[in-house]
Amino acid sequence: MTESSEWLIYRGAGEPHDGMSRLPPPPPWRDFAGRDAAGDGDGSRDRRLGAHRHLAELHRPGAEELEMINAALYLRRPLLVTGSPGAGKSTLAHSVAYELGLGDVLRWSIVSRSTLQDGLYHYDAIARLQDVQIAAQGGYGAAAGSPGAVEAIGSYIRLGPLGTALLPSGTPRVLLIDELDKSDIDLPNDLLNVLEEGEFEIPELQRIADRLPDGEAEVLTADGTKVRVRDGRVRCHAFPFVVLTSNGERDFPAPLMRRCIHLELGRIDHNRLATFVRAHLGDEAARAGDDLITRFLERSRSELLAADQLLNAIYLTDAAAPPSRDRLAELLIQRLDRPR
Repeated sequence: MTESSEWLIYRGAGEPHDGMSRLPPPPPWRDFAGRDAAGDGDGSRDRRLGAHRHLAELHRPGAEELEMINAALYLRRPLLVTGSPGAGKSTLAHSVAYELGLGDVLRWSIVSRSTLQDGLYHYDAIARLQDVQIAAQGGYGAAAGSPGAVEAIGSYIRLGPLGTALLPSGTPRVLLIDELDKSDIDLPNDLLNVLEEGEFEIPELQRIADRLPDGEAEVLTADGTKVRVRDGRVRCHAFPFVVLTSNGERDFPAPLMRRCIHLELGRIDHNRLATFVRAHLGDEAARAGDDLITRFLERSRSELLAADQLLNAIYLTDAAAPPSRDRLAELLIQRLDRPR
């Protein structure tokens, strides 16, 4: 076997071997181990915020960025952040939450099918109906504590990230509405009233509020905790720090732009990109991958690239022999806007 192929785990030899024993630990942003010990449900918080916490310590925003962030904080307005992939749009939300002690970031990742309802809450009527039928078969009917009891409705309601961010609290939550430009044409307009008024209603609870104890129902939040909602209305006390991100793939309606503070992140420079790599992989990896960082920046002037590609390349090429290093980097950092 040649030196350049020694890093390979799967060799395509058609024979079993113990290569998996040589597989190194995963990159930090793909480490799914220890999720139960961390007490973090599916582990996503540690994988995403663990790296972001380190990045937040090293993050040094520019003067304009600082001014716009603080303008949004003072004015209680959403911050619309546009920029190319890897420019640090999402990191900004984590940086603010970390420095100001505002807790875990609530993240709403937008796709083409996302609706305002997804962000506010979900009522699982089908699950409740099934539980009521099962309870009826067991002879419990609408007895207290059974699924058919009126006070049980809260068990079937879960607030979304936006709904959780609007819960009344003494300090604001940080809400990241990620890649809003991926949404359908209606969502930006649908957000207007909620972001302006800082409240929303849950009709399923309002209809039966007079039959609920003190008009309250206990519902689940996006964090997995339980809170009491009174009279079917969620109304914030401290408006959340809302960060909407966009890759600049579309224009947004004027009413939304009017209600937001707009920050456009410029092209990422060498120092900021090196900080990004250092936060995820450490000082040694950042120094060893300095040439890849330089080439990445040169290519990004004319090609659409993402910083995640650079992280993958620096992590993987550290395990490969020098003859394979440049070729692997080229394979991993392919332009995202190349013709099909």
